Amino acid sequence: MRLHAACAALDDDAVLLLGPSGSGKSDLLLRLLDRGFDLIGDDQVEVVDGRVRPCGSIAGLIELRGVGLFRTAYRHSAQLRLIVHMAPPTERLPNVAADPRFGAPTILLNPAEPGAAIRVHWALDAACGRRVQHCGALFA
Repeated sequence: MRLHAACAALDDDAVLLLGPSGSGKSDLLLRLLDRGFDLIGDDQVEVVDGRVRPCGSIAGLIELRGVGLFRTAYRHSAQLRLIVHMAPPTERLPNVAADPRFGAPTILLNPAEPGAAIRVHWALDAACGRRVQHCGALFA
């Protein structure tokens, strides 16, 4: 399934960033790359059998709004572990939610917040069992 999205991975664990054009996906993606994540794709990605991969001719490209289009190293695929919707969170301690299309846990996040990349990193770690959450969106 092809999606208008951005995606980064930590090892083989992918986080999919969803939201309309201009919502902050590429900016948050850039901050994740700065934290040591690998690029999977910017603007469009494909999800096949639970794995996310870049789309053809735009593989390795990232758009930095107001600056330009850049080519960079990228991963060819990673297992989808977390979906982040670009939106202000509605609750401080949200209930567990999963995307019905992929079964991956989902969170709402305002990408403009200074700690957004750190929150994504911690949420991905919790979704993959590397960090213990005591309550909230990823508590099982």
